[in-house]
Amino acid sequence: MLYLPGISLSGLNLSDYYTSFLVFVVPALLLGLVAQGLVRSTFSKYDKIPNARGLTGEAAAHAVLSSRGLAQVRIAKVQGTLSDHYDPRDEVLSLSQSTYGSASIAAVGVAAHEAGHAIQHAEGYLPNRIRSALVPAANIGSMAGPYLAIFGIVLNSTLMINLGILLYAAAVVFYLVTLPVEIDASRRAILIIGEQGLLSSDELDGAKKVLRAAAFTYIASALAALASMARLILLARGGRSRR
Repeated sequence: MLYLPGISLSGLNLSDYYTSFLVFVVPALLLGLVAQGLVRSTFSKYDKIPNARGLTGEAAAHAVLSSRGLAQVRIAKVQGTLSDHYDPRDEVLSLSQSTYGSASIAAVGVAAHEAGHAIQHAEGYLPNRIRSALVPAANIGSMAGPYLAIFGIVLNSTLMINLGILLYAAAVVFYLVTLPVEIDASRRAILIIGEQGLLSSDELDGAKKVLRAAAFTYIASALAALASMARLILLARGGRSRR
């Protein structure tokens, strides 16, 4: 069915809907694409440069963990590229194929970053605890919140609108809290790499660039979440003003 700008579905004005999509969603999507392109190009560059010590990602992660008395954390290899992550429930640090056995500068930086998350968990780093607590609500909010709010606008249901926005707010807070968590993990990684002499000063600069590019993706995600929240609120206000 073709809808023309200005036609309303009860509380939802389609002109406002399309305009808000162009103003808020499209720039956020473009920023996300730029961020993903930056992290992949930066990782690709330093993934081709081996470090002088021949240190693999797995060995780097082990060195970082051991430096903080966390030798009990298990390091596992998983499928994929840049699928590295730390699971605090089982104390397992999973490194992707592109990181685990690679002796590149990028692999050392990424592995050390993930080890940084294990250190955060062990030390009870507050933003990390908040993020972990928000995971269930954020998952529900990111999937259901926007749809519930839009349906509420269409049906002129204030309860549905408010509930949808509240649910999505949990996802927005999750994205915002993720920023200091990821930045801190990189800070810890760079600090320990330097302390342990895992990379030379020039190599360390390369690892910093990889982690900065990765941080940009989290910044882009947080901005996209904020843009989506602003869009929902403006659409909701527009719907209410036409009642």
